[in-house]
Amino acid sequence: MRDNFSLYKRLDWMLIILYLALVFIGWVNILASCGAGEDGTYNILDFGEKYGKQLIWICASLVLAVIIIFVINPKLYNVFAWWIYGIMMLVLVAVIFVGVDINGSRSWIRIGPLQIQPAEFAKIATIIALSSLMSKYGFTLKKKIHFVEAVALIILPTLLILMEKEAGSALVFFGLIFMLYREGMSGWILVIGGTVVLFFILTLLWGPIITSIVLLGTLVVAFLIHNHYTSPHSKLKRKHLLIKYYILALIMGIGMLFSVGFVFDNVLQPHQKARIEDLLGIKEDIMGVGYNVHQSKIAIGSGGLFGKGFLQGTQTKYDFVPEQSTDFIFCTVGEEWGFVGSLLVIILYASLIIRIINRAEKSENRFTRIYGYSIACIFAMHVFINIGMTIGLVPVIGIPLPFFSYGGSSLWCFTIMLFIFIRLDLEKEKWR
Repeated sequence: MRDNFSLYKRLDWMLIILYLALVFIGWVNILASCGAGEDGTYNILDFGEKYGKQLIWICASLVLAVIIIFVINPKLYNVFAWWIYGIMMLVLVAVIFVGVDINGSRSWIRIGPLQIQPAEFAKIATIIALSSLMSKYGFTLKKKIHFVEAVALIILPTLLILMEKEAGSALVFFGLIFMLYREGMSGWILVIGGTVVLFFILTLLWGPIITSIVLLGTLVVAFLIHNHYTSPHSKLKRKHLLIKYYILALIMGIGMLFSVGFVFDNVLQPHQKARIEDLLGIKEDIMGVGYNVHQSKIAIGSGGLFGKGFLQGTQTKYDFVPEQSTDFIFCTVGEEWGFVGSLLVIILYASLIIRIINRAEKSENRFTRIYGYSIACIFAMHVFINIGMTIGLVPVIGIPLPFFSYGGSSLWCFTIMLFIFIRLDLEKEKWR
């Protein structure tokens, strides 16, 4: 009892308050997005409605939070990291064969009346395994073998989730690259990754030939600048090596550009291709694939500065925006609470992420630091992509807004993820 009271006093209550605020505001907006019943009233204890079910999942999440804080020994995460990861990978494989198809994605398992999405929980397993691996004595990303091990841990669940046709959840794993950068990965990998994405987009817009010319010009300019700032003593020695690197980069780059069409046509699903084309302005179809985003923009824009008021959103009330309680929950915020309400929600998310990074950076325990940075990356990816797709900045790929979107799997996953960190943050001593 005394130990539990000591834990209670040392908890990071700022993180807990931010969590509770986001969960409560999220539930209020789910209530608003569902609309009134047939008699024009709301019954928050109507468990047949989404807001009633979400209330059950919120209560279950609070129970999970208490168990994680006061019952589970945090050192067990490190001890059983590989078991957790291995079992979760087997579950992902099983989902490919026995999963339930929902909206074209075979990523759900039905257990009685419940539908669970293992891809959400795979994020926790992957982060725990990464934290265990990278906190080992002598581990450094500057060693190629160690870097490959860390990347392999991320790539495996990503590929399995892609096989379930759940591109949104798979994309989130790439956010972990920023944690790898914090732990010593070369910044050039970030630059190369960003360049690949940029030229992928340019190829879709301009075609491979024009983009190849742009790539050639970019490499020539980069070579001239690099050569100019190289010291005279090493210029001759390094010049031939630089030329070889730039020629190799050019060949690989052009090969990548001419393979964009194949990847676009054969890897992405038809609806995903259509959404990217709509986002980039290649094709416009506001009555088809662009309908959701078009209606979402109308809803958010109609909210103005202070919004129309709670339960007064017409886009919400008359179901103009599909998936408005899940993927497009943020448009309900924009319509009913306006720019001020939307900004408040974004500030809450930013405060949560910054607080996690701050606490992780101060931790003397490497496992805790890596875990903290990892979940901060996951949260940031979810928030950026979800809000970005509701205002037309990124393609619609269908991922939940943490603590906001309707659904038990995502709420439980983010709750477990956060409270494991809150509990780990209390452990001041090093484990290795």
